[in-house]
Amino acid sequence: MISVFIECRDQENALAVTLASLVSGAVEGLVAEVVILDRGSRDGTAMLADAAGCRFITNGDLREAVRSARGDWLLLIEPGARPMLGWVDQIGQHLALGGQAARMRPSREYRLPFFARWRRRLSALEHGALIPKRQAIANARPDQSLESLARGLAMKKLPCEIVPAAVLAFS
Repeated sequence: MISVFIECRDQENALAVTLASLVSGAVEGLVAEVVILDRGSRDGTAMLADAAGCRFITNGDLREAVRSARGDWLLLIEPGARPMLGWVDQIGQHLALGGQAARMRPSREYRLPFFARWRRRLSALEHGALIPKRQAIANARPDQSLESLARGLAMKKLPCEIVPAAVLAFS
């Protein structure tokens, strides 16, 4: 089972999109919990997280949040990203094999126009980051962001796809 971590600030609508896409993982028993790391939202993010049954942490210590995660693996994902059909099976297979850190492939169907992709810096969470909990605990610092926790890790590419949050923001 995995714990999904999402870090946000005033991204209620994007968070709703991501939470809706994670429902299939919860139904299949893959997603044990969703942890929202809030960085000072003033919109309805807290109410949305509560209604969805997420654990909501306001300006908390990342290391403690990771330690208290229920899953043995963490999926770090940005608000607005949407794992596509088949992600539950592919991640489940990866976990069963006890593999290394991994990420999903960018969607071939839903993506930014070429020049929009070419000019921008890729986020470490854009394609999700699936990390063993023990590795996340070893690398996490109290004041760190999820982005910096995932940056620089060697990751295997899983055969499932994800629609990056930037596509939602662009359309």
